[in-house]
Amino acid sequence: MSLLFPEQIIAPIIYLITKGEATVANFDQKNREILDVIRLAVEEKVSLVQIREKKLPARLLFDLTVSAANVTRGSATRLLVNDWALVALGAGADGVHFSASAQQAKNIRDSFANAKDFIIGVSTHTVESALRASREGADFAVFGPVFETPGKDSQQGIEKLSEVCERLRPFPVLALGGIDEGNIASVLAAGAAGFAAIRSLNDPASLRSICRKLRDEG
Repeated sequence: MSLLFPEQIIAPIIYLITKGEATVANFDQKNREILDVIRLAVEEKVSLVQIREKKLPARLLFDLTVSAANVTRGSATRLLVNDWALVALGAGADGVHFSASAQQAKNIRDSFANAKDFIIGVSTHTVESALRASREGADFAVFGPVFETPGKDSQQGIEKLSEVCERLRPFPVLALGGIDEGNIASVLAAGAAGFAAIRSLNDPASLRSICRKLRDEG
């Protein structure tokens, strides 16, 4: 496991991704909602939180990230920003997550040479793209969608997840797509280092239940 993930983080890696519902018009409300769920994530020792608010202009995304970083600072939870590496670095986040480009990971790793602890994650959908992410300087890859999920026409399935995890071992691969309390065990059994989720981890009751179940089983 990467040294970027401190020992106090519970295994497996739990990666909360925000809903992406924030806009200029509803920013005040969604800002409060996002910060509330991040506070709960810190309380439950969620490993990673990604601010994935693509509808926000850079200025509001920066403001949200500064507030979120104030919540996570000094905790076991690491904060990442979707795609905007400069916003992440300037606002005090711990890293960036790229949608689907390992080349971006290499460019940022080279450009941010002085930020050695800057975490880089990459979303992947094939064995080849996951391998590129591991070679090009990413700290972990998210692979999916594993199960059926809204807005996605196809699913990769457990067998493909297992193949990717085996090919990349010991590089961390996180499962994404339709992950909930009922199927977490299957993705971990397939070799995933953890999982990422939007729906199940943004629901407070579900987040608490998942985190506490994994702690009890660990």
